[in-house]
Amino acid sequence: MEKISISLIVFNEEKNIERCLKSVTWADEIVVVDSGSKDRTVELAKKYTGVVIHNDWEGFAAQKEFALRNCSNDWVLSLDADEEVSEELQKEIKQILLKGGVADGFYIPRKTFFNGQWIKSCGWYPGYQLRLFKKDKTSLTKRKVHEGFEVDGTRGHLKGDILHYTHFDLETTISKINKYSTLEAEEKYLSKTALPINFILNPVAAFIQHYFIRKGFTDGVNGLIISILHATTNLMTYMKMWELKRADRKRTREL
Repeated sequence: MEKISISLIVFNEEKNIERCLKSVTWADEIVVVDSGSKDRTVELAKKYTGVVIHNDWEGFAAQKEFALRNCSNDWVLSLDADEEVSEELQKEIKQILLKGGVADGFYIPRKTFFNGQWIKSCGWYPGYQLRLFKKDKTSLTKRKVHEGFEVDGTRGHLKGDILHYTHFDLETTISKINKYSTLEAEEKYLSKTALPINFILNPVAAFIQHYFIRKGFTDGVNGLIISILHATTNLMTYMKMWELKRADRKRTREL
């Protein structure tokens, strides 16, 4: 049976990390990379693994690449702290390790819970994530946000879910939106148009896409909230893109 490492990057995740790590105690190795947590994250992680490494924050992709390099086994399952491996997924992964793998990487469906409700709409499910792979076949996309893994080889799909618990409260969610919209604006502002008209048209289109086309209305109030938050993220991204473009023009004039 082949061996597997669990890869995890964390920062101030004391609310989530134990649930995540309890779900992977069956793994051969758990690698936790912390970027300077101020809460009990590191203390809790050390209850489940002896491989807890500090690495100053370098960005999502670079941090995950660092964690990947510190995994000692051929197979790696990458998780976020607010995720959990379901029993069905655990059994599937063990079968893959027993057989030696029928592919070099696997897409895993992710079941996301928002306010305690499994969200089936808004494009959230199955929301396949490429998370299980052979280390020597895998690299990271060089993006500031929505980074992902790329496998140079064959890929398959699993049936068991990663369980994803998001949204403790609106304050936390809005804080995340502010952070991610900044990263997305920095990534896109040189290549995409950002005019005041985009502040109206693009968020409206984003809401329509999530709430009507992706059937957010079927998930009740939570589907409505998610669609509004999606539109808000879009609005903040375009406003920040516009702000960055304006700052660039100002610097050019001053040269």
